[in-house]
Amino acid sequence: MPELRTDRLLLRDWRGSDLAPWAAMNADPEVRRYFPGVLTKEQTDAAVARFQADLERRGWGFWAVEVLDTGEFIGFTGLDPVEDGQPFTGVEAGWRLARPAWGHGYATEAARAVLAFGFEELALPEILAVTTATNLPSRAVMRRLGMTHDPADDFDDPDVPEGPLRRCVVYRRQAGRS
Repeated sequence: MPELRTDRLLLRDWRGSDLAPWAAMNADPEVRRYFPGVLTKEQTDAAVARFQADLERRGWGFWAVEVLDTGEFIGFTGLDPVEDGQPFTGVEAGWRLARPAWGHGYATEAARAVLAFGFEELALPEILAVTTATNLPSRAVMRRLGMTHDPADDFDDPDVPEGPLRRCVVYRRQAGRS
């Protein structure tokens, strides 16, 4: 299964040693600020099992992200088919990093590698990214990736309760554009 490398990061398969920091990250209310709630250890373990199974089955999905210089696990990034029931189809890029990894450009760097993989290796015509309308940090990453937003694509996520997290925005990038 492919690993992706950048100047500072390794995107790789998941290891048992990732489980505790992944669970701690998803139990952090600030990391989960733009999600309906924090996750339990059982939920995070199940997510890793799904992520690893997807990587093994497809050869791509959500990779664990490690800082090359230190070997530290800092989160995940990758690609995943859009879930059924959404008002659009395609392949979505996603990322989530532990709070100490914020502000270093890691999300953008890892996502650039993922977009390059999606366009060059998978020959995807387009890659999407979705977040809540209020998630300005992720929206900034999307813009740095050369993704564009059309307000006509915005939607209310039916799986999210009424409130500020329900309204979502969709960013898109076409193959061959930077």
